Amino acid sequence: MSDITAPSVPGALGAAPRPAFHVTGDHHPQNGTLLGFWLYLMSDCLIFACLFAVYGVLGRSYAAGPSGADLFDLPLVAINTSLLLLSSITYGFAMLEMQRHRMRPTLVWLGVTGLLGAGFIGLELYEFAHLIHVGAGPQRSAFLSAFFALVGTHGLHVTFGIVWLVVLMVQLRQRGFVPENKRRLMCLSMFWHFLDVVWIGVFTFVYLMGVLP
Repeated sequence: MSDITAPSVPGALGAAPRPAFHVTGDHHPQNGTLLGFWLYLMSDCLIFACLFAVYGVLGRSYAAGPSGADLFDLPLVAINTSLLLLSSITYGFAMLEMQRHRMRPTLVWLGVTGLLGAGFIGLELYEFAHLIHVGAGPQRSAFLSAFFALVGTHGLHVTFGIVWLVVLMVQLRQRGFVPENKRRLMCLSMFWHFLDVVWIGVFTFVYLMGVLP
């Protein structure tokens, strides 16, 4: 027999009591947003792992075209790497100022982080334009297709992070250090540092190993 009883009718004989919920608190788990964002970062790890694997297979397939040693400008890439790594440090300064509830220094460090990220994207676009100008576009060989796919995907992530950073700065100006904004700053911090880690892999696996004979 079913244990579900029908709603009681006033005046009815033998009417059963209405069912009641015994859990009256919040049904959402604490730190659910951070957990979900960690799951997103893990899915992003799988995307970059696939791109690294593709580059590992196709990285020497030059199709009688130029190789990485012929194309890569390591001093320029080193400057670009320094910009991104420095932006990770400035974002850490912004998080420290947020913990002290100091709005202006937080916004200043976030702005510096965004400028460094924009500089990184600018140099990357310059590199892509130069490669295409000399006839080393993604259609030239499997090596260049894998290169543009991996480095370009990382650049799109940094671009998205800059847009997110600007939106978050506006929200901080409007609403201050409310718990929601603090949580968003923490999520963006994880995302930004994650991109730094991925770029270290790109710099080592693609650029440094690419100039080896």
